[in-house]
Amino acid sequence: MRQVLDLLLPPACVACDAPVAAPGLCGGCFGGLSFIAPPLCVRCGLPFATQAEAGRACRTCTAAPPLWGQARAAVMYDDAARALVLPLKYADRTEIAATLALHMQRAGGELLASAELLVPVPLHRSRLLHRRYNQAALLAASLSRRTGVPSLPDALARSRATGSLGVLSAARRAEVLLGAISVRAHRREAVAGRRVVLVDDVLTSGATAGICTTALLDAGAANVDVLVASRVADPRREAADADGDAELDHD
Repeated sequence: MRQVLDLLLPPACVACDAPVAAPGLCGGCFGGLSFIAPPLCVRCGLPFATQAEAGRACRTCTAAPPLWGQARAAVMYDDAARALVLPLKYADRTEIAATLALHMQRAGGELLASAELLVPVPLHRSRLLHRRYNQAALLAASLSRRTGVPSLPDALARSRATGSLGVLSAARRAEVLLGAISVRAHRREAVAGRRVVLVDDVLTSGATAGICTTALLDAGAANVDVLVASRVADPRREAADADGDAELDHD
């Protein structure tokens, strides 16, 4: 059946639609991605310039440790990553989630090996109704299928619409998000005592991940790590300096 489908609908690159042998990326689009690899900061996962820095925390994490344990991302957020993230997020290209999850599994293998639960960053119901799906939940579901770690897509709830966060500083994002995300009452037992991996598409200022981490820890999670498809150069500097893209509003 797969061979018949491939004859009728030949696989195409999810980024540029070029013909490919199997669903995913063509060689050109794959080669254009800026994959994140060691040496990395042991906390935030940002790449270091030299191997001599391996096994350390970066200066930012040392001065202001993040709320989560570790964060990992598959690729840096650049033009090549945009060609995947934005269609997934805004253009109903839900099939891209499987391709990104493949690379997220590679980047977050250590986190996933000890994870007991995958939890996606939530959307407010008004945005979910408009978009019809949560891209973070699609990524978590695809990771779950690949790893066997259960996904709990409704563990977190966003009780207040926060609007676009793309033009706000990290501190202002945190203020806007304060109290907007919590663990649903009927999911607290499922979260308590578990090692959780929080899943999202892009890490920018880290404010959303921080608020979600706080909510999960308050509900009794044993540990929270963060795994995303892509990230800007420094997720805790001001978003306008990081990329200048209002599209990275983290919903």
